[in-house]
Amino acid sequence: MSDPVAPTDSADSADSADSAHSAHSLVPGAGLVVRAGRLELRAVTDDLLAPLGALAARGVHAPDAMPFLSPWSLAPADELPLRVAQYHWGVRSRFSPQAWTLELAALWDGEPVGVQAVATRDYLLTRTGETGSWLGAAHQGRGIGTAMRRALCVLLVDHLDAAEVTSTAYADSVASLAVSRKVGYVHDGTSRDVRTRAGRQEAVLLHRLVLRPERLVRGDAPVEVRGVAPLRRLVGLG
Repeated sequence: MSDPVAPTDSADSADSADSAHSAHSLVPGAGLVVRAGRLELRAVTDDLLAPLGALAARGVHAPDAMPFLSPWSLAPADELPLRVAQYHWGVRSRFSPQAWTLELAALWDGEPVGVQAVATRDYLLTRTGETGSWLGAAHQGRGIGTAMRRALCVLLVDHLDAAEVTSTAYADSVASLAVSRKVGYVHDGTSRDVRTRAGRQEAVLLHRLVLRPERLVRGDAPVEVRGVAPLRRLVGLG
């Protein structure tokens, strides 16, 4: 049986609730909800940082792989939860209409399974952003990554006036490239890059991909978007 809950002063409780609500509402994208079937995307608020950090610490790719341009996942597992939190705090602090990154937690049946993001610069002029994501290893291979990317692209195209969406992936990032194809991205060039993998640096081919609104493959699950108006105002879309 659980311990009894001690009574609290109602005024103190109200003050605490107001404080928590205010802090939550300051997160860019707070109140935004993107749903598609069993998937929900919403802002990475502080209550999600610990479960996302623990998820990352359990692994996001095989030890001999490196799908990320920035090898953040190489940090020791016991350091990853703090690093994940620090990254998201930093993204919030730099958010502006001139350069913003929207980080959305992906929940599958209510359980945090990863993060889907888009990064932009001069969005009011370019109307383009680059997608990126990570998914806990235990949740890979189930179509969740495709659902995440598709839902974000619908948000960008239908609700944030995007003219195109871009992505990059290393030549051996087979799953990421497959997701891009399923959602409607097309190849937009290749360059040579250097990455850190298995403790050493190596040359690798990096594929660029682009999605334009008319090519977006929406899939079978309708995407429902709520609470987008505050985000539009925040990024200068009015």
